[in-house]
This record gives sequence, structure tokens and C-alpha cells, in this order.
Amino acid sequence: MSFFTEDYLNFFIELAGNNHKTWFDENRKRYETSIKKPFYAFTQHLINKLAETDPQFAELQVKDCVFRINRDIRFSKDKTPYKLMCSAVVAPNGKKSKAVNGIYFELSPEHVRAYGGIYEIDKEDLELVREGIAANMKEFRSIYQSKEFKQTFGEIHGEKNKILPAYLKDSAQEEAMIYNKQWYFYAEFPAETILADNLDQQLLHCYEVGKPLEQFFNQFIQRA
Repeated sequence: MSFFTEDYLNFFIELAGNNHKTWFDENRKRYETSIKKPFYAFTQHLINKLAETDPQFAELQVKDCVFRINRDIRFSKDKTPYKLMCSAVVAPNGKKSKAVNGIYFELSPEHVRAYGGIYEIDKEDLELVREGIAANMKEFRSIYQSKEFKQTFGEIHGEKNKILPAYLKDSAQEEAMIYNKQWYFYAEFPAETILADNLDQQLLHCYEVGKPLEQFFNQFIQRA
């Protein structure tokens, strides 16, 4: 079933040219009806689907997964107050989760994106992941080079360090992604996918395809 109407797209298209509090307040009821309520319902639907096979998601609350539409403008030159999309992360402990086990998705009038992997990680865990890749290169490659992963996500993205600890340099000659300080991947779909009956299935497919790589990372950092 489809959770969204075409006004989901239209609202954000109009907001892009009227990104200020006056316009938003005038359209707040529209925001509640066309954006917030269906997005919360859709996110809850994904939680329920994931909980059917994984008890880690059973107690997850939708309010702990959905990001606010308000932008944090404290340290930004761009002072427009609102995001031009809705986004959520469905993972154990929601937005506070340290586990690499879930799916982040954003629905905008430009695209639908589903993300997985590691985007932020502390220094200690970074070294553990690098060591894990170095010790298990064959397994790591078999996951990201698999046909399904490449068809769904293409490749692993992430910023790299130029310098590594000496004990990792030989391994990094064989696997360049040991230089990474991020290992994230994403799939992108046309914005019209938001209105499709199978939006949930497309995002759940991304979750399932990305899960082996996330489990690979989790065996080293082991965070709830």
C-alpha cells in the first residue's frame, strides 16, 4: 500500500522557495496531514516488518527513529530553518544506536535514498574495524563484491586517511579500504517511488542486501 500522496512531494517543492517560519506556519496543518503523519506511519510500518524476523526491533519507538524537520542552523551559514525532506533511521535504539544494524532512509522531492554501513565511528572502533578487515579480507571482499550488493548499492563510499599505523600498511596494499574512516553505501530511487505501493519492499530489500556487511562490521565493534 502507498502511505503518501502527491502533496508530500509538492509540499517540499513549495517549501524550497518559501523556507521560512511564516510560510511553514501557514501550511502547518498541511505538513501534519501530508508529511508528518504518513511519514510516522510508514516508519512504524518498517519497524513492524523488521520486528517480524528480528526481536531487536520489537520495542523500537517511531519517535526515536524520525529526525526533526528543523535544521540545526547554529553553526551553519545557511540559515533556512527547515529540511527539504523527511528522514529516519530504523536501528536498535533508533537515532542513539551505535550498532551498524539497520537502515537510514530519506524521502525527498529529488530522490529516495536508503543508506547502510558506517558513517561515524570513534577512534577506538575505527582501529578495530580496520584490524577486522585486515584479518578477514577474503570475507570482506566476498560481501561487497557480490552480485547482489553491487547491483543494489554499487560500491562502498567513505573518506580515507592518508596515514595508517605501520602494522596495517602491508594489509592496506592488498585492500585499499583499510585506509577508509567511513564505510557507507546507499541505493537511490526516483522521487516518484515515494508514491509507489512497493516503497516499503524496496527499502526492506536494501536492508537485507546490506545486512551481511553490517554484521561483518558489528563482529568487531559489538555495540548495542
